[in-house]
Amino acid sequence: MPTEQKISKKINIILWIAQTLLAAVFIWAGFMKIFLPSNLPFPWIRDNANLALITGVVDLLAGIGIMLPALIRIKPELTAYAAYGTIVLMIAASIFHISRGEAKDIGVNIFVIVLAAFIAWGRQKKAPLKPK
Repeated sequence: MPTEQKISKKINIILWIAQTLLAAVFIWAGFMKIFLPSNLPFPWIRDNANLALITGVVDLLAGIGIMLPALIRIKPELTAYAAYGTIVLMIAASIFHISRGEAKDIGVNIFVIVLAAFIAWGRQKKAPLKPK
């Protein structure tokens, strides 16, 4: 039977993988929305250029917030708060898509909500990081 320390180490590794995945997705999405919106296949971007820019900035900040505080161990509790913010962002995005008749497109949003909830729980309860 694994010890609590081994379980915590495994959870920590899984959390780092989840954080890296979520950060990469948000940084990529933010970069694309800000610098290459015409390359994205989403109709709402063509309809709302300013919204694409704003959400691009928010996406970049989410990606940075999910990873940077934990990585540099300065205020690492901010990682959990960034995860909570990501949940709110994805709920808002889901409502936006549903209101446009794009409910079939919210699967990614739901996956991100689950992943962000896991990160928030893990970094607050199961494997919190100590500041430097």
